[in-house]
Amino acid sequence: MRYISGGIALGAALALGGLATAATAAPAPVAVKPAAPAASGYAPSELVLTIGYGDKAATASIQRAVTLGCSSTGVGSHPDAPGACDQLRAVGGKFDKVTKAPSNAVCTKEWNPIVVTAQGVWEGRRVNYEHTFANPCAMTVGQGQVFNF
Repeated sequence: MRYISGGIALGAALALGGLATAATAAPAPVAVKPAAPAASGYAPSELVLTIGYGDKAATASIQRAVTLGCSSTGVGSHPDAPGACDQLRAVGGKFDKVTKAPSNAVCTKEWNPIVVTAQGVWEGRRVNYEHTFANPCAMTVGQGQVFNF
C-alpha cells in the first residue's frame, strides 16, 4: 500500500512539475508596432471584389475574387490595379457609375444572373456594394475596369 501511494505522489509531482515548466517556457508577448499610415494623398482604400453566379451576393456561387488597394499606385491581386483605381477615382468611388452599361450595348435577353460585389474601405469610408447583371454579356459590357478580372 505504501508503494502505491508513493507512486501516486511521485506521478502527481512529475505532472505538476511538467505543467510548471510548460507555463514558464511560454514566450513573452511581443509588442506589435502599429503600421505606418499610407504615404499618399489619398485616405486608405482597400477593397475585396467578387464575381459570382446568382442574383444575390448572399446566395451567389463566387467564381472569382481579388483584392484592390488604391492608397498609392494600386496594389493587390487585381490584374490591372492601377487602371481600376484610376477608374474609381474618376467617378469619386461611385460603383454605380462603374457598372453602368453603355446605352448602345447589345446583349441577349437571357436571365443568367451574375452578381459583383465590392466590400472594404474607399478613401476612408466603408463600402458594401452589390450589383446584379442579367447575364455574362451584360456584365462584360458594363463591368468597367474595376470588375474586369
